[in-house]
Amino acid sequence: MHPALHNLFDYAGLFPPARLFMQPAAENYARALMGSHADMLARFVCAASRLSELSDAASILMPGTHATSGYREHADFDPWAVTAVIDAPLEESLDAIDAFNELHAAEEHGLAKVDSIELKAESPGAIDEALDAIPEDLQAFFEIPINGDCRGFVAALAGNEAFAKIRCGGVTPIAFPTSAQIADFLVACRLAGVAYKATAGLHHPVRAEHRLTYDPDPPRGVMHGFVNLLLASALAHTTEVPREVLVEVLEETDAAAFALGSDSARWRDHEFDSTALARTRESFFLSIGSCSFDEPVEDLQQLGWL
Repeated sequence: MHPALHNLFDYAGLFPPARLFMQPAAENYARALMGSHADMLARFVCAASRLSELSDAASILMPGTHATSGYREHADFDPWAVTAVIDAPLEESLDAIDAFNELHAAEEHGLAKVDSIELKAESPGAIDEALDAIPEDLQAFFEIPINGDCRGFVAALAGNEAFAKIRCGGVTPIAFPTSAQIADFLVACRLAGVAYKATAGLHHPVRAEHRLTYDPDPPRGVMHGFVNLLLASALAHTTEVPREVLVEVLEETDAAAFALGSDSARWRDHEFDSTALARTRESFFLSIGSCSFDEPVEDLQQLGWL
């Protein structure tokens, strides 16, 4: 597996545009964990208010003594790693997380653990207030607005062992930020020493026009490519290229301008070895939340990168 792709995708099949019911979403995740590209898969993303529903639907699929016959051979797998999206008052959500983690610490209930949370940041001050309440054993990702100056939000995360989250799309064209806005976000994170994850609108490796939903007559729009974002992040993290260069790589639509080799990656004249890519993934660009795991895998295969 290419070092840049390791644990890249958090599976968010419960969320738009897939918006699956809990059972098929959990089954998709369990199946992908046993698939040939499992190394690309990271956490299962679930709303905090639905964690008990996840327990009911997925306990039998999780590693442990109650694994079904089809999954029993994988019962010695690591516990499911779960991200909880805070969709209720924080204290209430943290109680739900504690209950989930206590239940799934026992093999007979299926092994799983919520080890990270995602929540929206209404203001830099709200970040400080939330951090006071969040236990140290939970990674906290704060979704920050980027339609204005995001530097104050990012600065509030600096030095707090907390992370940023950027939304890169949605189900309508207007939901997609510009490449310039994403570049400004990357620069702000680099200067503040803040790592981040991305979510939404990143099903495909290279920037192009695609359908935005799975409806019979879906809206279409230009979607950002996750390889574009990966290489822009590597540039931002390991070099001091001008913001305009980051915009250029984010705007790139020619797949031939990119290459993912066995131990390097390249965009035009900029090349990164496996060490630089691993460093970027470990300490800057942490993961992507995607409601589809199959689409990224299929596209990478079609391009010959997987």
